[in-house]
Amino acid sequence: MAAVRRSPWLAPLRLALGGNGSVLVLVEGSAGLGKTRALHGLSGLPEAAEARRTLWRCGAAQERPETGGGPALLLVDDAHRATPQEREWLREVLERPWEGLAAVVAYRPEELGTAGLPLGAPAVSYPPGLAVFRHRLRAWGVDRVRRAASEVLGEQATHEAVTRLHACSGGVPQVVADLLGALAAGTGSRCTAADVDAAGVPVRLAELVLSRTGALAAADRPVVWAAAVLGEPAGRDELLSVAGMDGPRGRAALLAALAGAALSEVSQGRYGFCVPLAATAVRERVPGPVREELHGRAARVLARRRPVPWAEVARHRGAAGRRKSWLKAVEKAALAAVEAGHHQEAIGLLERTLAVPEVPARYRARLAPLLARSAVIGLRSDQTVEVLTQAVRDPGLPVDVRGQLRLDLGLMLANQVGDLAAGMRELEAAVEELGEVRPALTSRAMVALAMPEWPTGTLAGHREWLRRAAGLARAGDSEVARAAVAANHASLAVACGDPQARELVAALPVDGPPAGCREHAARGLCNAADAALWRGSYRWSEELMSAGLDLATRIGASYTEQTAQGTRLLLDWWAGRWDGLGERCERFVADTADMPVVAADAHLVRGMLAFVQGDWTQAVHWLTALGAPAPECTRMPLAAATAGTLVRLALVRDDPAAAAEQARAAWTAVAEKGIWAWAAELAPWAVEAVARAGDAAAARRMTAEFVRGLAGQDAPSARAAVAWSRAALEECEGRRPAAAGSYRQAAAAYRELARPYAWALTTEGAARCSLLDGAEPSGAPAEAARGGADGTADEDGGQAHAVASLRRCVEQYTELGAVYDAARARTLLRSHQPPEVRRPGRPAFDDRLSPREREVAELAARGLMNREIAVVLHLSPRTVEQHVARALRKTGALSRRDLLRASP
Repeated sequence: MAAVRRSPWLAPLRLALGGNGSVLVLVEGSAGLGKTRALHGLSGLPEAAEARRTLWRCGAAQERPETGGGPALLLVDDAHRATPQEREWLREVLERPWEGLAAVVAYRPEELGTAGLPLGAPAVSYPPGLAVFRHRLRAWGVDRVRRAASEVLGEQATHEAVTRLHACSGGVPQVVADLLGALAAGTGSRCTAADVDAAGVPVRLAELVLSRTGALAAADRPVVWAAAVLGEPAGRDELLSVAGMDGPRGRAALLAALAGAALSEVSQGRYGFCVPLAATAVRERVPGPVREELHGRAARVLARRRPVPWAEVARHRGAAGRRKSWLKAVEKAALAAVEAGHHQEAIGLLERTLAVPEVPARYRARLAPLLARSAVIGLRSDQTVEVLTQAVRDPGLPVDVRGQLRLDLGLMLANQVGDLAAGMRELEAAVEELGEVRPALTSRAMVALAMPEWPTGTLAGHREWLRRAAGLARAGDSEVARAAVAANHASLAVACGDPQARELVAALPVDGPPAGCREHAARGLCNAADAALWRGSYRWSEELMSAGLDLATRIGASYTEQTAQGTRLLLDWWAGRWDGLGERCERFVADTADMPVVAADAHLVRGMLAFVQGDWTQAVHWLTALGAPAPECTRMPLAAATAGTLVRLALVRDDPAAAAEQARAAWTAVAEKGIWAWAAELAPWAVEAVARAGDAAAARRMTAEFVRGLAGQDAPSARAAVAWSRAALEECEGRRPAAAGSYRQAAAAYRELARPYAWALTTEGAARCSLLDGAEPSGAPAEAARGGADGTADEDGGQAHAVASLRRCVEQYTELGAVYDAARARTLLRSHQPPEVRRPGRPAFDDRLSPREREVAELAARGLMNREIAVVLHLSPRTVEQHVARALRKTGALSRRDLLRASP
């Protein structure tokens, strides 16, 4: 309807309804494009309010409406079904129009008795004064289908589901609506492309296409059957060859199918169904023996194309019952897809093939490794894991083939499924089975075991696996094996702050001639980007991520693409690019719901956003539930950062014992791994938790261990966290002047790193220590003492400066959207800034919320309980209860959750 309202004929239509001239609009559209909806929309035009309005459906045996004189809106639907009497009446009206007539005639062009003539032959003699327009309704594009899916399914539909919905419906609005109705009734919390396929053919569409096919002469139907079996538009010669109707007889059948609207000329010289699902409806009704013959001819016809579309040839050979030639075509199709970087296409084809129990063992041994390799690079499915798990148990498989399958199965279990223990077992078994027989693959398994991000193993152990893998790769002649070693060597060097890291990353074979080299280069770049992120080299991380993402996209490495997208979410969090970040995280989690390891980055970022917004219940859910991986299955830096947020949550809830317990467990895991840059997001909160729990000596040992572990490493974020950890310890021990200095040192480091939220937290810490100490800071390191809370010169160094710094913190928190932090900082600011001069007595806010009531209302709406709000704002729970009650009364909100929407 939006397209109708933008049409150039709409202005003349409105003029005619105003009594100026007369106009005819011919609305042309195939079945399901929305002609009736368009007519109903036009009947609601404001200019039609005073006009005589008539909606006439041809062939419905309605009583003929009155005509002549004054403004009139005549809406005629289904003109292709008009009886001779109705056509004659319409001719009379249109050949003798009156001033003020606005006529709109809608029809299906494919069902007209005479092509191009809505009212039949001869053509209507339109008078010169009648303005005549033709409007052709078009199918929807992907974006319009996406909006329709969102209206019906909300955020359930994945990007792939929308793409499939558009493809199978041809964008025809009625078909889209029918499919969405079926999906809304039959899908759960997530709608995938598989759900769209399972929805089947809508009844309305099936009956339409089958009735048109059935109306043809029996001798003409095979051409429609052939189009249904092909499932895609085809040229005349190919279509008739599949139908077995070469020559004049085939030409006549094609003309009959086009005239009867059973087939359409979808594009110039190519014939088929405008709605692809229509092919499915027809194909299902073709008699079985005839269908097999059609598939056999289709396979022969397509095999003559150059290049050969092997996937389609395989489909037709399989449907024709030619088992041996089907498997050969499947193998060729999978190899072609892998060579072109279309790994998802290869995965789908191989999964369907290997799921057939009758596939002989010799073909399974050839096809299963192809599936495994593609699934590691692309995105696996649960069916892939099941197929490969069954394959490695097959006693008929050669040992080296089983080892190859174990390698890729182990990678999938660890990287994608999140079952780390099972993945490590498969990888270690792969090393034993591959041994020296397949050194390149053995090296690849060792490289996987050398990945330091996993909670198992130590840094020394990972380096030993990498050393052994490098030795095997050097001894062999596989460039791909050497590329795999180079990728992991580079990312490990970045994670450890190795001075040679940049050289190793720069040497990755991004232009390597074997496709496998480029796949490992893309993986190495994206892993290095993630490692650079965790050590605080954010600009370099951005550069590596962009390069890795570009390469992964070009070669079709979908899994690597997704890991890079997770890194982008983390970068945006630390850079303070929070606008829309929560929604992006939720979409990412939905799109990667079956890959918890990939989704983990989004879970962390979404949980941290919930925390700073004061929605602590949601923070816990995102960090520990809703599909978030368990700590033992989470990459180490991510697990440490998640633990840091949970420790902080326990601290603000005034549960130091729980905070300390969580802190000690996470700290032990990092210490055992030995990569101390990964403690950057944990250390300040862990040190504070242990100190507040009464074990200051342990907190001091943790700080010292952190410093020792970073010796000689390039880890900017961890260096900043060292200063922050010292500050937290000093504040807990009551050494506020020293703490203020350490906080300022940390703030200066975070400002240099362009991390606004961390800068605000540490700047607030410096101001808090200065204000609570009641004196100028002293006893801090000399350089820190000369700097202000934001890292700038602090000449007066007194409380006035601390108050000014605190105001900047409030502004920064507010700009970021950190509701909880802004409320806490405002409370501290209010207790130390000079009181405003005002008239005696309490200020009168009438029915408006006071500043304090607004603060309480914001936090209550975010889900905080009264006790939690009292901790944040330093109030008694009873006072908070009174503020909430007044806020509910003043705003008229029906619940605490509704306070944000109801607040003026």
